[in-house]
Amino acid sequence: MDKLLNQFIAIAETGSIRAATAVLNVTQPTLTVNMQKLEADLNAQLFSRSARGVRLTAYGEVVYENARLMQRLDDNMRRSVDDLRMRNDRGISIGSGYSWWTVFVRDMMLNYQKSNPKAPVQVSLGDQLRCLDQLLSGDISLFVSHEIVGLTPGIGAEFIRLSQVYNGVFVRAEHPLLGSARSRKAIDAYPLITSSLGESRQQRFFDENWRRLRRASSFGRENYIFGSNSMSACIDYLRHTDSILRISNVIAPYFAEQGIMEVLQAERPATIPMGIYILSERRGEPRLEEILGRLVSACQAVLPSPSEGP
Repeated sequence: MDKLLNQFIAIAETGSIRAATAVLNVTQPTLTVNMQKLEADLNAQLFSRSARGVRLTAYGEVVYENARLMQRLDDNMRRSVDDLRMRNDRGISIGSGYSWWTVFVRDMMLNYQKSNPKAPVQVSLGDQLRCLDQLLSGDISLFVSHEIVGLTPGIGAEFIRLSQVYNGVFVRAEHPLLGSARSRKAIDAYPLITSSLGESRQQRFFDENWRRLRRASSFGRENYIFGSNSMSACIDYLRHTDSILRISNVIAPYFAEQGIMEVLQAERPATIPMGIYILSERRGEPRLEEILGRLVSACQAVLPSPSEGP
């Protein structure tokens, strides 16, 4: 912002040129000369001078009001530039569900840091609605998840479809459901574990039709025996009970290494699109597009295309 206007604001707010010198760390003669230059440039007397200090004239009041506005705009501009610089300097922040992190996001992030060893990476692991909340709040730049059905059209998040998956049913080793194909009715007879805990405030993400179908009053109160936003806690509970956990089928090989097995479902499970959510307004940002490209490539290397299905 113009130096003379900054000095003018300081004099107007302190009430004297002498007091303003202490704020600005400049000499009194310098301020006096600069204010004379400003008055000459505007062809108006800005101050009414007296032994007690200075007061703004009517012209001075107009200049002060507009100078303060210009100062706020200048401050906002500089903060925005600093925020953008910090965002670029600190690396990336993304969200992911547990399955996607395990299957391809983790390896992608490790490879990214090999190429950018000084770039910090922030990853938020959680269910899709928590990640959506963080995306809209600006806490993360994008997130990997199932497609979320029923979102309000004006939410501003773009979904990039990458593959088709289905929800597998997982249990501890030696669970009664293992050994043969089981019907949906037989599976549903066992208590459910969930890592997706809906919160009532998240209803705002959905359109009115979806809320009516879901009966908004029951949002976040689904029938389960154990719920936690920690997948480690869910797995621990699963190992010690006859409960079931529904989660994307792509995690099956990794769960098997931990003694968690997938139940063979008699009825063919419905497929679900999975992909990446990103704010439409941020498309085109170089760093974000680079990360998006890396995620797409990593996903395509391990999961079928949307047309192929699971």
